[in-house]
Amino acid sequence: MRVLLEADGGSRGNPGPAGFGAVLFSADRALVLAENKAAIGVATNNVAEYRGLIAGLAEAADLGATEVSVAMDSKLVIEQMAGRWKVKNAALADLHRQARELAARFDRVDYRWIPRADNAHADRLANEAMDAAEKISDTAVPEQDSSSSDKPAAPGWTGARGTPTRLLLLRHGQTELSVQRRYSGRGNPELTELGRRQAEAAAAHLASKGGISAVISSPLQRAYDTAAIAAKALGLTVSVDDDLIETDFGAWEGLTFSEAGAADPELHGRWLRDTSVTPPGGESFDEVHNRVRRARARIIAEHGDSTVLVVSHVTPIKTLLRMALDAGPTILYRLHLDLASLSIAEFYSDGLASVRLVNDTSYH
Repeated sequence: MRVLLEADGGSRGNPGPAGFGAVLFSADRALVLAENKAAIGVATNNVAEYRGLIAGLAEAADLGATEVSVAMDSKLVIEQMAGRWKVKNAALADLHRQARELAARFDRVDYRWIPRADNAHADRLANEAMDAAEKISDTAVPEQDSSSSDKPAAPGWTGARGTPTRLLLLRHGQTELSVQRRYSGRGNPELTELGRRQAEAAAAHLASKGGISAVISSPLQRAYDTAAIAAKALGLTVSVDDDLIETDFGAWEGLTFSEAGAADPELHGRWLRDTSVTPPGGESFDEVHNRVRRARARIIAEHGDSTVLVVSHVTPIKTLLRMALDAGPTILYRLHLDLASLSIAEFYSDGLASVRLVNDTSYH
């Protein structure tokens, strides 16, 4: 018996309250043979989509199907299941394995991408499941963390659950522009000799602590070189996330505070008070916040429940600390971060967070 499987999944927040939906049709699509939907707590879009596929394949097996035609609007799931794309995400690898094992039960399974508009039935089921996930998230009473003492403990005041994704936030070492106290955004100065020694000291400190599973860096040279020194000490490689790049200061790049103020006195004054203000030809702190939020979501999705070294710049690191503190934008003007300083922010799967360290330079 041949059946048509349409599946979908989603997350409101990515990661956030998530759910999936799956529907089985007869071969001529005239009859609905089975439906399945479920809230799955906090997860990413890709996890939810895989869960929808797995649920649909299980339903097809229960119906005694021998052939399954899968149609989904997730390009990633379709291409990975068809074997055309590699599965690089560890969290998705296990789900991919489960789906492949289920698919092996049938004589034939084929995979086809369809536009979201053509996946409306499964999309409706997935949204109903996400509605349920949001209600569960809103009403659930957080449990106290009972993890072992060698794992990061949940902050008792928040009642966060489980093991967090711990971000070790390392600012890059010294450059010539930082010596001269000039705005250094998208320019690409190299580390000075002192900057390399600062990076080496940070690397030795981090290596002595251990437990780091990944190193992620801004694409700019000063951050990447700092990250590479740390990664070598940790026995890891460096991944680059473009959204961790420093603020684009536009026409103020390379200027001192006083020079920028003299060039655009009224605008510079407003910029120092209002995070929505944009430097000439540059980027506002609100725009930085949006892209750093994307980077944080990717890191949590790919490295959840582990410790990750993030090597970046003043504004992205302050932004991540602001997110963890759930603070207003003015905190950006009140935090100070030294060169090659270490801060620690933890993000839990239930949406809570904590800050454990800010601006530590004791190792250099």
